[in-house]
Amino acid sequence: QVQLVESGGGLVQAGGSLRLSCAASGSIFSIRAMGWYRQAPGKQRELVASITSGGTIDYADFVKGRFTISRDNAKKTVYLQMNSLKPEDTAVYYCNAEILVYGGHVYSPYWGQGTQVTVSS
Repeated sequence: QVQLVESGGGLVQAGGSLRLSCAASGSIFSIRAMGWYRQAPGKQRELVASITSGGTIDYADFVKGRFTISRDNAKKTVYLQMNSLKPEDTAVYYCNAEILVYGGHVYSPYWGQGTQVTVSS
């Protein structure tokens, strides 16, 4: 019914850049917040950045000044520009969105399948 499809992950050297995209599709009436989380092996999933439909942005301290989140509401897409990447940024990155579907009454969280980001030293 609702899908979040991520793209843009890959292998990059330390100091390099990657841009992640996440497009939402399906029976979507409205999208509230969208965001990116990441999970490294053996660690819990953690918030990287989020952005509301009105453009309010929140970043985790460990990415401030290096990552930029943005969204295109018309395309139902959220982006994550990642610069100055470090080996410790290596993780699976997941897209998340709070979505109200047609005929629904509450916003529910949806997740993408994840995209691997690997930063070599």
